Amino acid sequence: MVDLYPPTGPYDSGYLDTGDGNRIYYEQLGNPRGKPALNVHGGPGSGAPQRPTRAWDPERYRVIRFDQRNCGRSTPHASDPAADMSLNTTQHLIDDMERLREHLGIERWLLNGGSWGSTLVLAYAQQHPERVTEMVIPAVTTTRRSEIDWLYRGAGQFHPEAWDRFRDGVPEDERGGDLLAAYSRLMENPDRAVREKAAADWLAWEDAVISNEPNGVPGMYSDREVDAQIAFVRICAHYFSNGAWLDEDQLLRDAHKLAGIPTVLVHGRHDMGCPPQTAWELAKRWPEATLHIVEDSGHAGSEALGQTVRTAIEEFKDR
Repeated sequence: MVDLYPPTGPYDSGYLDTGDGNRIYYEQLGNPRGKPALNVHGGPGSGAPQRPTRAWDPERYRVIRFDQRNCGRSTPHASDPAADMSLNTTQHLIDDMERLREHLGIERWLLNGGSWGSTLVLAYAQQHPERVTEMVIPAVTTTRRSEIDWLYRGAGQFHPEAWDRFRDGVPEDERGGDLLAAYSRLMENPDRAVREKAAADWLAWEDAVISNEPNGVPGMYSDREVDAQIAFVRICAHYFSNGAWLDEDQLLRDAHKLAGIPTVLVHGRHDMGCPPQTAWELAKRWPEATLHIVEDSGHAGSEALGQTVRTAIEEFKDR
């Protein structure tokens, strides 16, 4: 069993100017001379954790984490209707990561990201495989349209009453069409009350999806302050209504580009938001990836899932 390390806070923080009006918040934790590791948050739009890290050996790792565009401490914040969402796409985020690597003078780094973060680290690594030493990926998703459709429609088979409420959150004449695009339009409404209600309706659905998982936490998604709710949903709806600007099956199709990168994939058997099928498909296409399916876990995680992730991080620290 891998013990947690004492809480470690940032030794450095700052803002990266992207040149298009965005400023990306980043911070570094651990040992400035340690092995570089980039932690990539989920959502999209969740923001990086603001608590100390305990999973990474502070003597051996130099951990970098950042808030993706328009969320967390990055500016402009997506709760501001003036924030330009056209400047926030998957390619923008990949370019931000590469810009941050260069800014920090890092040659290569380990990548760690779960849920949406797993999509982003896979997309980055397929464009820049020479910059990646290893990967640790829990809650694997590639944000295919089929996966998005499951999360925002298919999972309604298990929670029909909650899904009806989610559907009814958009105008009646749009309920038979693209719900995510309808929500994205609501999140662009100049009336803050409209945006707040749409965000609350969306997050109530996200909460329902994980409610019956092992270790599902009530209010896991909606338990955040209102500006963070608005930003999260505005960014999620923007990304998912556009298929994250990825070709269907792109990240699976191009898994061969990850050849030579040792990787640990960790997935909960009962993950209702991201069923294990995608992790299984990816592992079959990627010989260097080892997949662990954790029986007592869903998307909300478990101690066993966390332990599996920490074991991988520990094993990679001396590689």
